[in-house]
Amino acid sequence: MNRQLKLNRGLVCLILIIIPFVIPLFTKEIYTFHILISVGMNIILATTLRLILISGQLSLAHGGVMCVGAYTSALLVIKLGISTWLAIFLAGLATLILAFLVGFPFVRLKGIYFAIITIFLGEMIILIGEQWKKLTGGSLGILNIPRLDPLITPGGVTLNFDSKIHFYYLILILSISIFSILYSIEHSRIGLTWKGIRQADFLAESIGINTTKYKVYVFAISCFFVGIIGGFYSHYMTVVSPRTFGFLFTIYPLVYMVAGGMEKFSGPILGATILTILPEIFRPLKEFQPFIFSVILMLIIFFLPEGLIGLPKRIIHLVSEKDGNA
Repeated sequence: MNRQLKLNRGLVCLILIIIPFVIPLFTKEIYTFHILISVGMNIILATTLRLILISGQLSLAHGGVMCVGAYTSALLVIKLGISTWLAIFLAGLATLILAFLVGFPFVRLKGIYFAIITIFLGEMIILIGEQWKKLTGGSLGILNIPRLDPLITPGGVTLNFDSKIHFYYLILILSISIFSILYSIEHSRIGLTWKGIRQADFLAESIGINTTKYKVYVFAISCFFVGIIGGFYSHYMTVVSPRTFGFLFTIYPLVYMVAGGMEKFSGPILGATILTILPEIFRPLKEFQPFIFSVILMLIIFFLPEGLIGLPKRIIHLVSEKDGNA
């Protein structure tokens, strides 16, 4: 029974992986690929935020961290002329170091206190970006950031990244790679330790677990991948500005995670996908997006506490009850 269930899940996962790869066969609409690229970035932001949450902490610094990654990659390429691929990796490394520097002094704070500190961190990064005009360009930001360097695939095909389809495949491969890493970490021994710390950190400390070290690790791993996405963003958009990564930018990944279902790994993936595509369907109401998100979030909290990921089970349960009463 369990083996069959695993096979079915594996088959479903395989189908869900294949579908995005064949989308370009059915459409060449540029704006469609822009939305799909945004979906990929938002999914990564939401899943990395959930990684921090499984240790019992809530970070609201994703916007600021992504800002650091975006500016680091852009400045390294423009000022030093290094490869964009190396710059993106160094952007992740920069946010990893930042996470360690911030994590060790403040990760001992719990719950809302740590969340408040991360809000201050994010806003401080934005303010520095606006005030350090000689380096960051101030509020105007940096323009004309180079696209990604050409990449030669194993099949001998050269990707010049002058097309959104190339960026789409890159974010797709990047997403699958990051999901695989995060899933493996979460279901490893260290992942179980994080969950144990979340449930009872005092008990974990009593058996010799250094909870501070483990919380810093999870914060640093999450920030590393957010920095990578920040680097990707700068070379995809070719322009960055500090206020792009403001407070609302930080709140959205939290909304995606809660709406999709934070207890399941696939919850943030579902939430980010639906809530990124949905505003495009109601594009004339785009200025009301924060209010729409608020209404959706309240409805989900009241009627689907487990998130959208629990909707199929809820429907099956209602159908079973109806058939039973019949």
